[in-house]
Amino acid sequence: MSSELVQDYTVVQGRAKSFYERFERKPELQHQTHFCPGCGHGIVHKMLARAIDELGIQDKTILVGPVGCSVFTYYYFDVGNVQAAHGRAPAVATAMKRSRPESIVIGYQGDGDLSAIGAAEILHAANRGENITVIFVNNAIYSMTGGQAAPTTLIGQKSTTTPEGRRSLTEGYPMHVSELLATLQGPVYIERVGLGDNKQIAQANRAVRRAVENQVKGLGFSLIEVLSTCPTIWKMSAVDAQHWVRDVMEQTFPLGVFCDRTKEARPRRELEAAPSLDRIPGLLGVADQELPEAAATLSEAVQAIDLHVRVAGFGGQGVLLLGEVLAEAGLDAGLEVSWLPSYGPEMRSGTSNCHVRLSSQTIDSPLVTSPGILVAMNEPSLRKFDKSVRPGGWVIYNGEEFPPDCVREDVRVLALPFTQVAHDLGDARACNMVMLGALLEIAKGLPQASIDAALGRLIKNTKWLALDERALTRGRELFRGSFPEV
Repeated sequence: MSSELVQDYTVVQGRAKSFYERFERKPELQHQTHFCPGCGHGIVHKMLARAIDELGIQDKTILVGPVGCSVFTYYYFDVGNVQAAHGRAPAVATAMKRSRPESIVIGYQGDGDLSAIGAAEILHAANRGENITVIFVNNAIYSMTGGQAAPTTLIGQKSTTTPEGRRSLTEGYPMHVSELLATLQGPVYIERVGLGDNKQIAQANRAVRRAVENQVKGLGFSLIEVLSTCPTIWKMSAVDAQHWVRDVMEQTFPLGVFCDRTKEARPRRELEAAPSLDRIPGLLGVADQELPEAAATLSEAVQAIDLHVRVAGFGGQGVLLLGEVLAEAGLDAGLEVSWLPSYGPEMRSGTSNCHVRLSSQTIDSPLVTSPGILVAMNEPSLRKFDKSVRPGGWVIYNGEEFPPDCVREDVRVLALPFTQVAHDLGDARACNMVMLGALLEIAKGLPQASIDAALGRLIKNTKWLALDERALTRGRELFRGSFPEV
């Protein structure tokens, strides 16, 4: 080939920039996706990637992928990726868009995911008119799990759960998601497209791009339903599956635009104004004078804090309040904080525990699976969580003595009758604050002013506040008496 021909060579079709160069899910097949031959997901992926490229939004796109055949979107799209639980993509997408309104957030779901367990999620996201884009791939079956009937399965269509074909009397009618959502006032654009032939694919490509572009313009909720092929579960060839979309599926799910309010829609950014931070104390019922001024910089002692705490006991022992005071004190000190409660339905005597994280760095997860400090307010809680304490960690145990079969050489233990100590101070219910005082001695670094401020915000009764302050002091004294070298 001459140099002139090489210079004139132009690439007309190629991999979208929004795709990774290599797909690393399978080491031996990094040039291809995991989709079955003839599956429509690959086509829809290409449409979406092309729209992202053309609109120049790759660096600010967040793709939310749930379960099912779309579960591995994060292996293919070189954008921000978030994995959602089954059916929960619209809720996760809502959180992403509201927390990062400058981002372009796209939910990608199948029919078993969106129209079954996720029906409420998509319904309310659409009704609120969330400024997100949803790609809804409808192949009328649960594909990844073996071919069960989905809400969109056609009348007469056979599946593993409708071996004689779907019947309206027993399984109901196919759910028309696009028509259903179009009756709401929130959406701005809803269209159903298909992959039944090249003409349909070209229209689908235009619709996907428009739905994404609507979000770029800030217009609101857009959904594209794509009638897609599933040759493997339908037990058809790729060509027959494509014909089935055009000749059979379209009879039940007619193609077309079901909602288009884009001409009259105003950008949501003009309609919405985030509440001023100055209003938040009032919304929470907290007086301005109760909030201390945030420190401009963290002290070295506070910067060194990285706490993973698990507090556990019976309901009524103040387990959650202990964690709340600790979290509030960390927040007051300028730290990143998370507090995650877990409790049974009983108001009293049921199990209760909470996870508390305090750190000068961004917290990756509120879950504390390997606590550095375990506060066990009763023996059942100790036995449930003691094995999870990380080596070098601490256990603060409310008991006369530590059970011999729970002793670990790689964990330090403070075991005292904290309930009796609190009783001697005036009320056994202050046991949680005595134990918190011991915990604060282990944690170190939290300013006393932040602890006092947290108590003042959470404990409104002056009698209890005075008792809790004494309990904290006593807990500190007990720890120093037991571990003077720490």
